[in-house]
Amino acid sequence: MILAYALAAALAWSSGLRLYLAVFLAGLAGRSGLVVLPGALHVLSSPWIIGAAVVLATAEFAADKISPLDSLWDALHTFIRIPAGAVMACAAFGHAEESSTLIAAGALGASLAGASHLTKAGVRALINLAPVPVTNGMASWFEECIVVGGLTLALLAPGVFLALLFAFLIVSAWVLPRLWRGVHHGYHAMSTRMVPARIRTDRGYRSPPTGERDTARRRSGD
Repeated sequence: MILAYALAAALAWSSGLRLYLAVFLAGLAGRSGLVVLPGALHVLSSPWIIGAAVVLATAEFAADKISPLDSLWDALHTFIRIPAGAVMACAAFGHAEESSTLIAAGALGASLAGASHLTKAGVRALINLAPVPVTNGMASWFEECIVVGGLTLALLAPGVFLALLFAFLIVSAWVLPRLWRGVHHGYHAMSTRMVPARIRTDRGYRSPPTGERDTARRRSGD
């Protein structure tokens, strides 16, 4: 039973990082007989599902390594990854007779997918904003390795995976507010640099008076 819990949690969590890669890996594992997919997850082993996952994972593989296309991809997939995480968790417990079990599984799956997705999207946005020696390609490869490693660990050592996932949730609860504040400040600073000849007001921007512009020119000349 712990394997079913771990696999459901792993698929929901990895959906927030690499949805299509997670679907492909789970489907391939089920079709090859490496694991018996619980509940309604057996549909992932369909050749059609695996084929579609390969195409979409390839597109995501390319888009995720190009700045700022990666952030646009993440923004669009906010409306896909989180619901997919809920569906994955519900499907793992599709045999449950009580609707409360499915509701709880869906809520937990959406929470796991949301935590991983928001962490990923925030980190990638900071990478795009900050002049740090970390490329999108490096971050993307790291995320893909995490997904493969996480799903493998969930199958081989489900208890260890669940413990690490619990630690991830605790860290995410502390990091996410600070992470997105950093993203907000970064975009604010960038927008300020892009319009240096204007003055911010509560209602937008206004050009500085002529006298202020002349003073600024004289100071820059000095």
